[in-house]
Amino acid sequence: MKDYQLAWRNLWRNRRRTLITAASVFFAVFFALVMRSFQLGTYEKMYRDVIESYSGYLQLQHTDYIDESNLDNGFVIDSELISRIEGDPNVTAVIPKLESFALAAAGSRTQGVMVIGMDPENEMKGLNIQNRLVRYRLTPEAVEALKAESLPGRTGKLLDVFVNESFTDEASLISILGIGRPDTSDLLPLFRKHAAFENDYLTSADSGYAVIGNGLSEYLQAGVGDTLVLMGQGYHGATAAGLYIVKGIVRMPQPEIDNRFVYLTLDDARYLYAAPGMATSAIISVRDTEDNDLIMTRNRLGQITGDGLAIRTWKEMNALLLNQMEADNKSGAIMIGILYLVIAFGVFGTVLMMMAERRREFGMLVSIGMQRSRLAKVISMEMILVGFLGVAAGVAGSLPIVFLGYARPLRFTGEMAKMYEDYGFDPVMPMLLPDTYYLWQVVIVLLILLIAITFSVRKIFKMNVINAIRA
Repeated sequence: MKDYQLAWRNLWRNRRRTLITAASVFFAVFFALVMRSFQLGTYEKMYRDVIESYSGYLQLQHTDYIDESNLDNGFVIDSELISRIEGDPNVTAVIPKLESFALAAAGSRTQGVMVIGMDPENEMKGLNIQNRLVRYRLTPEAVEALKAESLPGRTGKLLDVFVNESFTDEASLISILGIGRPDTSDLLPLFRKHAAFENDYLTSADSGYAVIGNGLSEYLQAGVGDTLVLMGQGYHGATAAGLYIVKGIVRMPQPEIDNRFVYLTLDDARYLYAAPGMATSAIISVRDTEDNDLIMTRNRLGQITGDGLAIRTWKEMNALLLNQMEADNKSGAIMIGILYLVIAFGVFGTVLMMMAERRREFGMLVSIGMQRSRLAKVISMEMILVGFLGVAAGVAGSLPIVFLGYARPLRFTGEMAKMYEDYGFDPVMPMLLPDTYYLWQVVIVLLILLIAITFSVRKIFKMNVINAIRA
């Protein structure tokens, strides 16, 4: 009989022990993959949200603006400077931005806000704000109308959970309300009929109009067509005051921004703050976004912009966020390491028990002529097969969850959503997992098994046959 066949038969002589060992490996691999997928997906979403909705990959700023972010530390940006920067081979666009703070009022409610002025058409070259327009809103009235359409039971129940929730596209809407349904296309006409939200974006010709964050809209109870009053301090202490009609509402990924976001055209922002030709920063859109490419581009542009201006990468602008993610990443790695350490002790304990239980058997096999090397080979195969079963089951069990989480990110509600928002995160659980991470699970399990195999082989070669038979 071939060695691997013998090893396979030996495994199922003690079915319970085999299943317990394989199950321990399964749970380790399963939880490691799911936890890491969630962790990496969260990081990727945070990076993308920061870059696409606020910072871009590179920003040009006055050197003093880095330490004190106010209008007085802005700079004059003209077409000549923009042309020189856009002459770099990696630069696709330069997007001037004027950013400051103000007090926003609508009706009897007020809120401190962050006012951002940019050219709407130019903004699309570097950011992604236009694609965040609210397209659907599940108002109480819309929910009641949808319930009257005889929706499937699960969708009807979810409507109550997501009442007053806003969605930027049909995909995000269906990913939540159509979850678990094989065909959701029949839901779309109903959502378009009852939950569609009349919304529009700014153009560069729009004067006296504003786009605001969804959270700010809900707090101020200001919808499309309502009047927004902005008051603040302009350039060099000038008074800033203006009336603006809300033209659109966007859902920003970070709640802190979503609750305070007011978007004006660049000309309107400059007029409001009495800062003609000024910018607090300029987003530099690039072709190649790898870290090395960004650093080289920054260094080249530094020779163009001259003294008094500095170019920072998105990582330099978000150092605190990245440090927090790095700390979280290390904590996650430690947790996974502890998980595998526990499993390693479990596997080692199982090996000890197996060696003790089968000591007489091993002694008899050697006494009748079986070479110790072959016996060690069979035992090694048994352990590898158990490990393979556990890894294969762990990978197979995690893949559906990872793929579902990638295709339809889970959106939290209730207390969990509030906790995420309190930390400044969008209450969404995306999933992402590189292929190489699956390979690493196999490597880790093999290393654990290698230690156990080394111990077993050593015991076999040091075994006293007579004492083993008498055991």
